[in-house]
Amino acid sequence: MSGLILTRRGLLTSMSAVGAAGVLAACGAKTGSGTSSGAEAKADTSGATVKVGLLNSLSGTMAISEVTVHNALLLAVKEVNASGGVLGKKLEPVSQDGASDWPTFAEKAEALITDDKVAATFGCWTSASRKAVKPVFERYRSLLFYPVQYEGLEQSPYIFYTGATTNQQIVPALEYLKKQGLTRLYLVGSDYVFPRTANKIIQAYAEANGMRVVGEDYAPLGSTEFSTIVNKVKGAGADAVFNTLNGDSNVAFFKEYKSAGLTAKGLPVLSVSIAEEEVKSIGTQYLEGQLTAWNYYQTTPGAANERFRAAYQAAYGADKPTSDPMEAAYNSVHLWKAMVEKAGSFDVAKVKAASDGITLDSPEGTITVDGATQHVHKTARIGRIGANGLIDEVWNSGGPIAPDPYLKGYPWAAGLS
Repeated sequence: MSGLILTRRGLLTSMSAVGAAGVLAACGAKTGSGTSSGAEAKADTSGATVKVGLLNSLSGTMAISEVTVHNALLLAVKEVNASGGVLGKKLEPVSQDGASDWPTFAEKAEALITDDKVAATFGCWTSASRKAVKPVFERYRSLLFYPVQYEGLEQSPYIFYTGATTNQQIVPALEYLKKQGLTRLYLVGSDYVFPRTANKIIQAYAEANGMRVVGEDYAPLGSTEFSTIVNKVKGAGADAVFNTLNGDSNVAFFKEYKSAGLTAKGLPVLSVSIAEEEVKSIGTQYLEGQLTAWNYYQTTPGAANERFRAAYQAAYGADKPTSDPMEAAYNSVHLWKAMVEKAGSFDVAKVKAASDGITLDSPEGTITVDGATQHVHKTARIGRIGANGLIDEVWNSGGPIAPDPYLKGYPWAAGLS
């Protein structure tokens, strides 16, 4: 990958991040052959209730983002139960804390499947956590619904991806920056799978589209020291910063950014992992005017979003914001219900077979499941953070974009996977 310097320290950090599952090698490689020889774990659907797993970081560096996703999942389960359940059975949520630790995610995923005998699991945030649990779900042929935007270049027969893949978030974000004349980019990210793979894709796009990457830096997930990186950004002659930091590292980064005299007007930052909840945690005084790329904002118009926002705030507090990962998680429960009821069964193979074409009038607008890739058609949106802590849309793709996780429709991406 052009322009990417992988130091020994960076390699060790990335290997540590994905843990004992040995999933770093999967980064950027085509995955999901489903060849695992493990025995299928059957969900217990014999009683009046059916268990579903909720697997999120309720502690650690990623809790800043994942606790609210967990809350949105609980809200969706509550709504499903209020409407009569799934195939006449009420859902019993079983929560596990991945604790921002990737081997722990794998351990908890196996417990949900084998001990709790859940019918499906909803969760994970970082790509490192997803790659750690991926072989577990494939081994037991159990379903995971993953709700967060990610770097693409992956497809698993036992994962449904309800967040954006690359051509529904990162590529539209780059196209937006290019149209604004912001063609000299500095890349800043956390040191694990998603940022490194995303930046490899950004490099390829830039080289083919008259853009230039003028710098690239990574910090360990959870890092709070950004003075060196920010000073390098300040002196690089960039037009914009493309930010793939995750978790509470964003707090330290943006505070240092402002302290260094950098502003949204002078050197804008476009972030792909900062939503309304993170804005509240970081502080609008550090973020006002900065850009984000998502598929949903709390301000997205429509009756479905009004209902979602009202229900969430009634459950968790009138001052609680909603965000893209929360909304994609919320959608995932309702999509799974629709798949199961179309299949007339909780059987995983039948649910997968029934998934293609499932449509939901969701808070972000109409979304449709693509059964071939197990991704979702989604509208891309660029937003600007306001002084009130909300994100206002400044551009959208005009309609849902078909998922293309391997970027097969983009000649400049040839060879990335």
